[in-house]
Amino acid sequence: MPTREPSETRILTVASEHLRLHGLKRFTVVAVAEEAGMTHANVYRYFPSRAALVDAVVDLWLKATERRLADIADGPDPADDKLERLILALAKANRDLLIEDRNLFAALSQAVAGRHAISRRNRTRVRALFERVIDEGIASGAFEPRDRDRAIAFVIDATHRFIHPAALELDADVPQASVDIRLSALIRVALRVLATGII
Repeated sequence: MPTREPSETRILTVASEHLRLHGLKRFTVVAVAEEAGMTHANVYRYFPSRAALVDAVVDLWLKATERRLADIADGPDPADDKLERLILALAKANRDLLIEDRNLFAALSQAVAGRHAISRRNRTRVRALFERVIDEGIASGAFEPRDRDRAIAFVIDATHRFIHPAALELDADVPQASVDIRLSALIRVALRVLATGII
């Protein structure tokens, strides 16, 4: 990953603060530039538009989440344990963002709904982690799907309700304990499906 220039890092730091404090409607490049101690023309040298700057802020969060997921995928645990932890960690990261930082969550939702490049790249990288863990389970004999690709698609489809921003918004008022029970049941079903070759 290329190292960011100090000015770019400063812009992103200030932009992150502004987005969290003021939300998308009040987020402006001029205000970010002013607090960063530079002209807005200088901000545009690094980020060609307001939308690009917002996406860069969201991308910071996405990449931090991806690193936590990669740590799980790279761990020494059995594949079934790793897959459960991957699902739980991804669901928790998105749910926590919804609860703790509504403005950043709104920006993430916009990126996902608009199929922005950062969202598509994130989806590809996260899918690759799921694939890697499922392949590991197949190699070890923990998982015995009839069709590898269908099994991977099943896991991703099954977890959608607990991960996708639009679905999380629908369940925003559901008590966390209820969400946890539902997700736990879904994970048990998914692991059984993978282990028994139903798909």
